[in-house]
Amino acid sequence: MTLTSIYSPQVRTVLDNGITVLVWENPAADIIAARIFIRAGSRWETTHQAGLSHLLSTVITKGTETLSSLEIAERVETVGASLSADSTTDYFLLSLKTVSADFEEILSLAGELLRSPTFPQAEIELERRLTIQAIRSQQEQPFTVAFDQLRQIMYREHPYALSGLGTEEAVARLSQEDLVNFHRTHFRPDNMVISLSGRIDPDTAIDLVNRVFGDWYPPKDPLPSLTLPAVASNPVRAAIAQETQQSIVMLGYLAPPVGSPTMQASDTQVFSHSSSVFYPDSLKDYVALKLLNSYLGNGLSSRLFVELREKRGLAYEVSAFYPTRLDPAQFVVYMGTAPENTAIAVEGLQTEVDRLRHHLLDPEDLQAAKNKVLGQYALGKQTNAQIAQIYGWYETLGLGIEFDHHFQEQVTIVSAEDTQAVAQRYLVEPYVSLVGPSTVVKGLVDPL
Repeated sequence: MTLTSIYSPQVRTVLDNGITVLVWENPAADIIAARIFIRAGSRWETTHQAGLSHLLSTVITKGTETLSSLEIAERVETVGASLSADSTTDYFLLSLKTVSADFEEILSLAGELLRSPTFPQAEIELERRLTIQAIRSQQEQPFTVAFDQLRQIMYREHPYALSGLGTEEAVARLSQEDLVNFHRTHFRPDNMVISLSGRIDPDTAIDLVNRVFGDWYPPKDPLPSLTLPAVASNPVRAAIAQETQQSIVMLGYLAPPVGSPTMQASDTQVFSHSSSVFYPDSLKDYVALKLLNSYLGNGLSSRLFVELREKRGLAYEVSAFYPTRLDPAQFVVYMGTAPENTAIAVEGLQTEVDRLRHHLLDPEDLQAAKNKVLGQYALGKQTNAQIAQIYGWYETLGLGIEFDHHFQEQVTIVSAEDTQAVAQRYLVEPYVSLVGPSTVVKGLVDPL
């Protein structure tokens, strides 16, 4: 098939076994990158198994039924390829990149890793020790301690409350059987998205994926379902006393997830600007909050940096972030400041966020935020690896790859009134997380 759109060849198809395949043909360089997504991340973990998906990601490349860890590494390195695994809150990811001549070999290796990992006990013990060391190291970093605390007070029983690394106690008791059961439950073809970008045409790509994965059939059991605790809004303040040289101040607001559209199209599609994808109104809130987040904390010209660091000299560092999530997300502003400025820092951050509810953004500020968002978005789609990542990610989240164009369109039409409305809806009363010397934080909130 010869499939084109006004942007670039983009094809989506669903194989007979349920695997969704995305192909972006890009002949500019003799490279092919692939991202293989499994719809399972740390949101599928229970508290007593926190860190399970991360541990699995560290050992899934360390042995199969026919290959040892050394043999796997040699196959990758002898052709100069890259292959790695990772786990996030909302998905598991296997990433690979190679020259086109070696792509079939490395994709076949990836297929073996996904289908028949053995999780050698010695490798589990090694990665367990490294993970526990990483957890302990994070506990010595004031920013990470403050963010861990913020997640816990905002999400409570929801799995987003925990670090992707898990807890030291949970990781210490994870077993090989836990890894095997998690793999058996979630690693199945009807729970996978394979996203390819590079010097490969769609017909060849789909045929290759079929040769590697086509005889992998899903079990008769239905896909696992997930019921998570509701995330209730109940803003509180919490503090951890540490004798640090600076205080960390974080304000968090519950914000909307990215949402899921309804797609009305056939299983095999060419995506163009006019695809039939319908997005709920909640995505307008998501886009408007992305702009506000950029306005507040994106770069040296951002509102927080100029007002609180340059003009008032309060901040060693100051910024904001609003991650894209399947479940309720966090809109966070934070500052590192001298301990004696902790109370003023809390007041300064909250004043700047509150200002968004009471004052319309100036047209110049709104346009600058749009330019930042769209410019950085474009820079994030320059390589085959980036392209494979972003489209596979959209598909895995349930948005469809047409969201790429829809998001950019929505950014351009957001008004100042829209941004004020979402600020009034979501940025009202913050959760507050503090880390700093006890003499400072004690007056603001009782330390934990």
